[in-house]
Order: sequence, then C-alpha cells, then structure tokens
Amino acid sequence: MTVTLEPNPLLEGLRLRRRPDPCLLVIFGASGDLTAKKLMPALYALALRRLLPERFGVVGAARSEESDDEFRERMKKAVQDHARDPFRDDVWEELADGMRYVTLDFADDHGEDELARTLAELDEERETEGNRVYYFAVPPSAIGTLVEEIAERRTADGWIRLVIEKPFGHDLHSARELNAQIQQHFSENEVFRIDHYLGKETVQNMLALRFANGIFEPIWNRQFIDHVQITVAESIGIEGRAGYYEQAGAIRDIFQNHLLQLVAITAMEPPIDFTADSVRNEKLKVLKAMHTPGPKHIVRGQYGLGFVEGVEVRGYREEDGVAQGSMTETFVAAKLFVDNWRWADTPFYVRMGKRLARRETTIAIQFKRAPHPPFEDAGQELRPNVLLIHVQPNEGVSLAIGAKVPGQGMAIRTVHMDFLYGGAFREGLPDAYERLILDAMLGDATLFTRSDEIEEQWALVDAVVAFWQRDRPSFPNYAAGTWGPSGAEELLARDGRSWGRH
Repeated sequence: MTVTLEPNPLLEGLRLRRRPDPCLLVIFGASGDLTAKKLMPALYALALRRLLPERFGVVGAARSEESDDEFRERMKKAVQDHARDPFRDDVWEELADGMRYVTLDFADDHGEDELARTLAELDEERETEGNRVYYFAVPPSAIGTLVEEIAERRTADGWIRLVIEKPFGHDLHSARELNAQIQQHFSENEVFRIDHYLGKETVQNMLALRFANGIFEPIWNRQFIDHVQITVAESIGIEGRAGYYEQAGAIRDIFQNHLLQLVAITAMEPPIDFTADSVRNEKLKVLKAMHTPGPKHIVRGQYGLGFVEGVEVRGYREEDGVAQGSMTETFVAAKLFVDNWRWADTPFYVRMGKRLARRETTIAIQFKRAPHPPFEDAGQELRPNVLLIHVQPNEGVSLAIGAKVPGQGMAIRTVHMDFLYGGAFREGLPDAYERLILDAMLGDATLFTRSDEIEEQWALVDAVVAFWQRDRPSFPNYAAGTWGPSGAEELLARDGRSWGRH
C-alpha cells in the first residue's frame, strides 16, 4: 500500500525568498574548525535548496599551504561529516566548481595580491560583477589589517560586505578602535557583526510570539511577569581552545554577546517595523537601560573534576594549555535589571557556563501567581505560569498552566502546552549560519549586531571585570556535570526564588 502525505500547510510560503545578487564569498581563516563544521555545511544546505546566487564562488584564504583540489577535498569531507542534509554529488560538484584557495599571511602584501588576482579571475569566469562578501573567521587582532588591505584594493565595481565573527574586540577600548578603523573605509550598512544565536529560529520566534499574538504583548511587562530566567548551558569543556579561552573567559565568550543579546530581544519594545535599524534601535534601548550588576548580584565559577553523562572529565586547570592556578571563569550568573517603564524592578536572572549538567539554552518567562487562588485552601501549591522558550536543543515553546485532574474533587496539577518545531513543520530547522550567510548576501542586517550595541555590551562587561580584579575567588568552585557554584543558587534563593529545572 502506498501512503501519500498531504502537504503541510504550515510550510506554505516558507521557500518564497529572493536569491541574492551574484557574488563571491571570501573566507579568511578557511583552515579552521568554523569553516569546516559550520560555514561550508551551511553553504551546501543553501546550494541544495537553490538559495545561493546562480553565479557564485567561494575563495578560502588561510596561512596553511593548500592547493585548490586539496581545499575542495577537505571541504567535501567537512560537508559529508557535518551537513544536516544527505550528501549529493551533483549539488557538491556545482558548488565545488566555483571554489578556490589562496595561501595568505595576513600581514603579507604578496598574499593579498594573489587573492586579488584570484578574485578577478573568478569574477570573469563566474560573472559575479565584482560583488564580494568577506567572512572574517580570524582572531580580532587580524581584522584591522585585513580591513585595510580590502579597502586598499577596493574597485568601483560591485558591493562589499564584511561579516565579522565574535569576539569583536577584547574590551570597550579595543572594540571602539576596531569600529573606528572599519568606519574609515566602510559604512555601517556594509558591516555585519555576526552573533550566531540571533540566527536561531527560536530566538527569532521570540519576536513572533510577542508581536504576532495579541495574548502575549499586553501582559509582557512588570505588572504580570514576576521574573525572567535565561540559561545558556554547555556540557562540553573548552575543546582545545585554551589559548583563546584563557584570554576571554566565560564573560567575554558568551555573556558579552549571546547572553546580553537574548536579554535585549526578550525585553525590547515593539519596533515600528522589522527593518534592521528599527529592531536594533529597540535592542539598544534595552542595553542602555541595563544596570551594571553589583558584586552581590553576579557570581563566577570555574569547573573542577567531575562527571558529565557518566564520563569522568578533567577540571579546567587540567585542560591542555591552561595555566596552573588559572583564575579564568568558566561560569557566570547574574541578576540584571532593565531600568525602564516596562521592566522596572523585574529581575532578569541569567547564567551560562561550561561543563554543566547538560546542553541547554532556554528563556523562561515566569508570570506572577494568581491573586486569589481558591484552591490553596485545600493545601494545594499551584506553580506559577511559565512560558518557556527552548532555543536549543529540542527547539520549541512550552506554556505551563494549571489544570484539574480528572476525578472527584478539585485537584489541580501543572500541565504543559507544547509546540515543537520538528513536529509542527515536519522539516529540520536550518542552522543559524545558513540564515545569517544568506542575509549577509542579501544585505539584510536585522539579525546582526550594530556598532553601538557592541559598545554598550562591552561597557557593562568592562565594569564587571573591573571589580572582579579586586578579589580572588576560590577556584574551582563547582564540579563538572553540575549546574554551577552554590552562589548561583543563593543568588535566587535570597529573593525566595530558584532556577527552573526544565
């Protein structure tokens, strides 16, 4: 018997998106893990769905010596290992036909000249009209040099877009310097500072939840919401990135960008439209209204020896490349306030860390208790309503409500109304990089971070780091595989609250 599936009506219109103009994508740092695990699989997914420009090419650039053919083979293996779609030779061959590789020392003019020649040849061959997307998958120290070289060789033909990976600077001073250097040669609408969390479907769905549903926006404020909890938890360690992590720590790696952006999206006012500047203007207002948490309102931690999913793992100080006695934090929890009319006195509890109990990114909106629940007379403790947004994994939305248990009497139990993306749309979610790469090609900066947002985020982080320098906590202070140091629990317990276990 043949079973025919009816079309899913929820997918109607999802593929109706214009293709970008013809262009070449240059990836600086093409020998790194980001290119292999994220960027190339994302490009393959876009090619499979016919979302890339009809005339398109990719140029990888890095210090390592590699031929065009070796680069193609390495990228083919990366797509086979990491793409979300089954590998198809015809799709790959079409994509690989426009791929080249240039060995490039970022401080060497010879390499830049070779890159310019390669781009000119590909332009002619692929008819890409001089349009360029430059993707900076390199350390912040290399960005300024590359920007100068690109500007020096810029021609009158075509447009240029710069996609810059985090971290954007190391502190407020370096971020301002980098912004100033870029703005000498490129306008703000040519710069796309990427935060891949903003490309996740469930983060974008926060905007749809609030502004496309009349039941949520009227109660999205201090009158009805008791507090907000945001968790960005990773079960992995530093994955061989000690050189970077020792300099950054948790507060620069995740807190400064991903976590503060999640707070801004959750707390922002309704934009007048969904153009890039309208959305980013509202996020900026939240960041400007955010108080710097005092020492009593922020907790840091570092993981020690422990067990993650039944496997014993090393403590942070035992990781390869980490200094003995390192004081680098791998966990941060904070109580934040947004000092405006909508959110005055409503705490935003946030936490993020490495080697926690499981991988989880959630935004929990806890509403205030019903003012007069008559069921409490029977000794029943009814939990408050919670709207839970699962950003990853198992993307979806859950609403906790009270419902009567079947049978005699008025027994109430908390139940959940769940919406899961996989179940509703019967289609795998695109990786965040797919959306962001495509948006950069289209020139849509809505999901990218503007220079003034970056500077507000660094100002808050710098203030926190400044008072951290005055004390030395006892590290490690939490075991791998737990939910962080005891101080994170006490942060909420002092207010009569606790972290949700979802």
